[in-house]
Amino acid sequence: MRAWVAVAVLGQGVGVAAAQSPGLPPLALTPPALLASPVPLLEPSVARPTERTQPINLATALQLAGASPLDVQIAARQVELSAKAYDRAKLLWLPNVVTGVDYFHHDGLQQNFAGDLVSSSRSSAMVGVGPNVVFGVTDAIYAPLAARQDVRARRAVLQAATNDAAFQVADAYFTLQQARGELGGAAYATKQAEEVYRRAEKLAAGLAPPLEATRAKVELARRRQAEATALERRAVASAELARLLRLDAGAILEPAEPPYLAVTVIDAAATVDALIPVALTSRPELAGQQAIVQAALVRLKQEKIRPLVPSIALRSVSTNPSGSIGYGAFGGGQGGNVGNFSGRYDVDVQVMWEFQQLGFGNKIRAGERKVEYEIAILELFRTQDRVAAEVSTAHAQTRAAVERLALAEPALRDAVDLMQKSLEGLGQTRRAGELVTLIVRPQEVVAALQLLAQTNADFHAAVGDSNRAQFRLYRALGHPSGALPAVVPMPGESRPAN
Repeated sequence: MRAWVAVAVLGQGVGVAAAQSPGLPPLALTPPALLASPVPLLEPSVARPTERTQPINLATALQLAGASPLDVQIAARQVELSAKAYDRAKLLWLPNVVTGVDYFHHDGLQQNFAGDLVSSSRSSAMVGVGPNVVFGVTDAIYAPLAARQDVRARRAVLQAATNDAAFQVADAYFTLQQARGELGGAAYATKQAEEVYRRAEKLAAGLAPPLEATRAKVELARRRQAEATALERRAVASAELARLLRLDAGAILEPAEPPYLAVTVIDAAATVDALIPVALTSRPELAGQQAIVQAALVRLKQEKIRPLVPSIALRSVSTNPSGSIGYGAFGGGQGGNVGNFSGRYDVDVQVMWEFQQLGFGNKIRAGERKVEYEIAILELFRTQDRVAAEVSTAHAQTRAAVERLALAEPALRDAVDLMQKSLEGLGQTRRAGELVTLIVRPQEVVAALQLLAQTNADFHAAVGDSNRAQFRLYRALGHPSGALPAVVPMPGESRPAN
């Protein structure tokens, strides 16, 4: 009734790499074995004539998850922004260059070096360029180091966003698959209910009381309501998947895989103790937090040595204000006359040690950086704890879903068989003396129909929960979403051949 498969996302297709037996965990890898003759409700035709459908498969959905979601695009732009900041930090050693024309004119009193006031009228002009830079050597050394760690952190955020988007898409995809299976079962149950009502009406003439036909009629109304509700859930699930993938929201997405397909990405035999170390070395969130710790450490070192390392100022001072033009052609004269141009070069170089607030400010800033560094380490520990908890939770959900699915499959088979045999027996009679009685009463068929509807919902819920748990565990391990391996190998194990 179901196929346990491990998928490899390669290009546009889902490759069946290995299949797993339907037994309880631990599960051994075995060749794939699809159901030879599925019962009708497992491969339903649930499309409505008025619906506009759009086909999609799991591999395509996961591929779009790495490009289309807005969260991924925003994270990618943030990586670009941090890379620009890193490039700018590497250029702190280079001066700014100013080029232009300066004109100066003075009329009136001014004071000479002796303190006398004299009246003058003069003009000057200069055409040239000027190199200007004021920077701390510590900034030029440590700022690029910290910026490089910021880029690493942003790249980790991008990978985490991509993994999260892939899980959200997979979750929505399997929710749509579950809704399709529930809708197919609901449609099948409605058809069966119609047949039960038709036969119960005939039996009401003498073999069964009229209330049995009423019972079947009420059940038929309930089955039709359930089908309408399942149809709504499928439309809602399709709209959510279309939103995540930024596809046409007006079309009903139609997955290519059957709704009973169970996907295995992580070998259920793997223990949680083996999986947690994999996550602690693979999760991008941890790599990003480690980069934040390193950036905080770099900034702490910078503040500690800042008072000991001078700042350097290079200013062009040929014209006012200081820091404009320093080399070029300069000329001037009395009144408004400007002439006698000749070359001029004026530059001022300063090496300065700065003690902020008499050195107390430097000490406080170093203390601030130390606290930031300690916070970053604590955040790293908190992230490690969260990752371990996510792996443990996802592992428990995966194992529980496998057990539920192993129970739900035979239950659905039995429910389908029970419904078919009950319907066949409805109307058959046996004689006990002069009394003719029904072998199967309508109320028993109605009970079988209700059991069928419930076990169908249980089965597809178990399939959906199992698939979602598999991808939740895969995401918890931190593996890239772009290429799902057939089976994630544990440390010291080799990957099974496909």
